[in-house]
Amino acid sequence: MRMLLGRWLRVLLGVVLGSLAAPVELAFVVMGGLWLLATLVQRAGAGSPVFRGARWLAEAGRRRAATWYGAELDVPRADRFAFAYLSLRWALGAFSGAVLLVALVGAGYASFLVWGWFVLSDMSHPGDVLLSALGGLFLLFLAVQGVYGIGLLDAQLAKRFLGPSDRELLKVRIGELSASRAGVVEAVHDERRRIERDLHDGVQQRLVALGMLLGRSRRTSDPEKAGKLLIQAHEETQRALAELREVAWRVYPVALDEVGLTAALETVAERAGIPVRLTCELPREPTTVIQTVAYFVVAEAVTNAAKHSGATLVTVRVVRQGIMVVVRIEDNGSGGADPTGGGLLGLARRVAALDGQFTVDSPVAGPTVIIAELPCE
Repeated sequence: MRMLLGRWLRVLLGVVLGSLAAPVELAFVVMGGLWLLATLVQRAGAGSPVFRGARWLAEAGRRRAATWYGAELDVPRADRFAFAYLSLRWALGAFSGAVLLVALVGAGYASFLVWGWFVLSDMSHPGDVLLSALGGLFLLFLAVQGVYGIGLLDAQLAKRFLGPSDRELLKVRIGELSASRAGVVEAVHDERRRIERDLHDGVQQRLVALGMLLGRSRRTSDPEKAGKLLIQAHEETQRALAELREVAWRVYPVALDEVGLTAALETVAERAGIPVRLTCELPREPTTVIQTVAYFVVAEAVTNAAKHSGATLVTVRVVRQGIMVVVRIEDNGSGGADPTGGGLLGLARRVAALDGQFTVDSPVAGPTVIIAELPCE
């Protein structure tokens, strides 16, 4: 309720400022239009003082829409768009002034129910006062709805003339897709290098040691020594298998396909080495791609907290909010995590590939909060 009231008050202030700007915009459009017709400067383009003034007033309208309506807009695309915006904006501003006046009248009639009894000492028809107050309340309600609607129209008008064109939006989207594709390719290369390093430094070394133990057992003529070497070889085989399972789990956890995201995250919590408080509230399982990215975000964040932050508790929360799956990981460690580091940067690229948002808040002395928002239709 408080957020709704705050939103309406912001829109109200924006409408009030828009109505106050309407006379200035009308005077500018009339005088500027006559001057352009008289001098035919509309063919000259951006050098016209009228166009420069229109751009300045349109910029003021853009800032008002961004501040009070929350409409994020670019600067006006061209001077003719700015002048066209003002040519329509003044009418909406004048209409908003009329609606605000109606709202004041309605508020006055509605408040008459409170103070009218004391002003009118000779009250021969009290029913008229009651009906007038009820009519004022109804008029005030309609005016309030009208103010909010005008705010929406004002924001849409600003978006139509001052926002980016479809072509510009398409160019921005192409740039985003190109960047995310490059990020995905780089993330795949990083993942390959990490897997190669894990195999080389872990499993390969175990297999080399296993081969040496078996070779020594074959060459020795002492049965007792050969038996001990075979026991060591068997133990090395178990360690090699354990490391191979670790590598395979980091490449892709089979539990995602077998038992779902919640169970896979529970396994991450069990293997973390520090206490992990896990909450997974998903009414239904998201797609496999979403589950995979969510899993790796949690696994990498928990691993970083256990290895580098000195945390004693990690809180993981995975919930569905509208069309988004929100993954939030917080630890009570020392903070100072670098978002451009290899692991976190790879996660950011994974999330960006799905048109998601990835944020890292890790001040010195902590806590570290990592949030991934993944679109899930």
